[in-house]
Amino acid sequence: MIINSFYPVILTNQVEESSKFYTDYFGFEIVYKADWYVSLKNSMSNIPFELAILDASHPTIPVGYQKSVQGLILNFEVEDVDKEYRKLIISEKLPLQLDICNEEFGQRHFITSDPNGVLIDVIKIIPPSQVESTQYVEKVWSNKGKTDE
Repeated sequence: MIINSFYPVILTNQVEESSKFYTDYFGFEIVYKADWYVSLKNSMSNIPFELAILDASHPTIPVGYQKSVQGLILNFEVEDVDKEYRKLIISEKLPLQLDICNEEFGQRHFITSDPNGVLIDVIKIIPPSQVESTQYVEKVWSNKGKTDE
């Protein structure tokens, strides 16, 4: 299968509030806006990323699935996770779900959440521990540098 595009769509009853959250805090821009659907794009990096917000009660959603999102984590890999922590958690006072920490499997990260309870994991790739490094097929941290601590 050749995939031309891939992006998450968050089902919610808070379309306006959710789209404002992602434009205000994560650099997304509105590409399309209706009262039931907002298409967002973040073009600040080399690869543009997309995200959509959709009214969960919209008739294009099968009846048994017309409910707000649950059990979703969006991962945002960034250059400077400590800077983003200071901006989003300290300055902007977004909810802190997991405080900033280094993980043995090779991440320095913290977790916040959007108005729908979607978890947002803000991550910097760091070298994993010796034990964890054996789990990797691809050495993703080799060009990423060390932790910001």
